[in-house]
Amino acid sequence: MLNKEESDLVTQVGRGTPGGELLRRYWHPVAGARELTAEQPKKRIKIMGEELVLYRDEKGGYGLVAERCSHRGTSLYYGFLEDGCIRCPYHGWLYDKTGQCVEQPFEPNPKFREHTRHTAYPVEKLGGLLFAYLGPPELKPMVPRWDVLAWENGHRTVIRQEPLNCNWLQAQENAVDIVHTYFLHVQTLRHRARMKKERDNGGGTGDPPLGWRPGDNDQVGFGRPFKKYGFQPFEWGIVKTWVYGGENAAEGWGHPMVFPNMLRISAQLHWRVPIDDHHTEIIIVHFKLTEDGRDVEEVEDPPVEFMAPQVLPDGEYAMDTFFCHDKMAWETQGSIVDRSKEHLGESDRGIILLRKMLKEQIEIVQNGGEPRGVVRDPEKNTCIELLGWQHEEDLRTGSYWADGIARKRTRDEVFDERHEEVDVPFGAARPRPEPTEG
Repeated sequence: MLNKEESDLVTQVGRGTPGGELLRRYWHPVAGARELTAEQPKKRIKIMGEELVLYRDEKGGYGLVAERCSHRGTSLYYGFLEDGCIRCPYHGWLYDKTGQCVEQPFEPNPKFREHTRHTAYPVEKLGGLLFAYLGPPELKPMVPRWDVLAWENGHRTVIRQEPLNCNWLQAQENAVDIVHTYFLHVQTLRHRARMKKERDNGGGTGDPPLGWRPGDNDQVGFGRPFKKYGFQPFEWGIVKTWVYGGENAAEGWGHPMVFPNMLRISAQLHWRVPIDDHHTEIIIVHFKLTEDGRDVEEVEDPPVEFMAPQVLPDGEYAMDTFFCHDKMAWETQGSIVDRSKEHLGESDRGIILLRKMLKEQIEIVQNGGEPRGVVRDPEKNTCIELLGWQHEEDLRTGSYWADGIARKRTRDEVFDERHEEVDVPFGAARPRPEPTEG
């Protein structure tokens, strides 16, 4: 568990806070490129407590500036775009993409505007996403070319979920919680299905209890009984491991938690972007190979899909999708969970490892160092491959290997003495096998 001071250290995202300064050393997605059009070239965004205006200029470039004008605080969202700059609608102050004030129509002293700098941040487009860097300009790294953003032989979709009413770390800690899938996702859906059948039949169903049984329909997936789970630090963060039992026993590793705020699942990459201390934006890029594995000749900005609300009119969670399950679990912890009241166990080793990693990287930044995962080498940034860190036989990634899009790593290449595994005791998540006849 963490005391309040330790919790503040890893959850606060505002400028000047230790956690906020760490997060500002990385590029974060703020929108899909298709969200800005010639008809609607501006968009309000809020990230890490800063209210900003994102815009696309006449030539297809992008700018990101503080929403409130440095003159007297009027919103620049209602301003005018002129030759790559944005003009305040109140008194006409004009700012370029660096935040330099280049015109003050009613001020006779030109030196006044020369000394007026408005908050502005660089924006770069990659894979159909617009990324922003809010850190020290002199320390700006490269935008990481993660494989799903750099691959050219497929199509991308940007998915935006409704904002979460909780701190970003609650969502990110879920990225190193391998065992929650069994009850939160599978058993929740099975319970709903059983209740529906009971209502439809007007009585009992004869369905099996919530615990797993051989022959259940959800055996090829998260519904299988857990035998083991584990965690392993790797180059970009933390890799999870699992061993399933039952009729369709299997083992694998993957679902990498990419530091500081990403999750990789098969050919999807999820970002947990802090809006402020109490709200979080989840942005996903999904990649699908072309049928013949060939490169796409003309790459367009991918479509942006907005997920439907996950809360019913009466305020209850719908509980019919994985995202809704997660949203319920994270938000009902509180907007910032009181970690001093936790009782962490063996299944929380990944969470403990993530918190330790966060505190270590915060200290590195405080001491003037470079945190984990910052990319500066152009040769290493042509395509940062994450798929090869996954071994997921049940997630149908075979076509990605067959087409040579990634190199599949062996167990010996992934794991070392840092790998921690835990045996699951027989019980609700690992029922004893039923005795065989004879």
